Amino acid sequence: MILTGTIVNAAAILIGAFLGRLLQGIPDGIRQTVMQGLALAVMVLGVTMSLKTENFLLVIASLTIGSIIGELCRIEDRLNQLGKWLESKVGGKNQKGSIATGFVTATLVYCIGAMAVLGAMDSGLRNNHDILYTKSMLDGFSAIIFTSALGIGVAFSAVPVFLYQASIAILATQITSIISQTMLDAMLAEITAVGGIMIIAIGINVMELKKVSVANMLPALIVAALGVPFIQWITEFFATK
Repeated sequence: MILTGTIVNAAAILIGAFLGRLLQGIPDGIRQTVMQGLALAVMVLGVTMSLKTENFLLVIASLTIGSIIGELCRIEDRLNQLGKWLESKVGGKNQKGSIATGFVTATLVYCIGAMAVLGAMDSGLRNNHDILYTKSMLDGFSAIIFTSALGIGVAFSAVPVFLYQASIAILATQITSIISQTMLDAMLAEITAVGGIMIIAIGINVMELKKVSVANMLPALIVAALGVPFIQWITEFFATK
């Protein structure tokens, strides 16, 4: 079943969030230090991912164009509105802000990254779920920490994670009939690099160094993917002239 890894991943987030809810009595000092350590680890992961690019100009162009599109579509505002809607339904007055913040932060952390894309594609292409099983362990552990610090909104991130990875897995079953493996590898490299920079921004947000509208950068992933065949087409076009 191509969605097995995705189902396990979503379940791990829910279980981690439940455990994090039970552990909300953790002293603030410990919670803050752990969150800072997690943020630093996320930033290092982002740096590692960003170095995968073969065309840094494409990364810059993707982030620029994607950010403009995201700002015009107000993606982050809409995500926050969804989080606040969830908060109004189940949060209660004593949890003001926690559901929206936890939902948006966790959704971005769990959806942006090489493991989410590559793992879902591996599930669809080869019915191999090893990457997503590994991601599930990482997400489950981080969900405990995120929930203890940001609130139960983290649990709701399991829904977009499931929809996102399930869509990629299903699409992957058909993608090899459309593009070559070489082109697919090149596209994944640039998606990973752009995602890495966005992961760094998430770490900055978690550290509360500066507010970065990461969600508004999400279209950059699509721009990066489409930019690879576009650049190849331009290169081939001028090569024949």
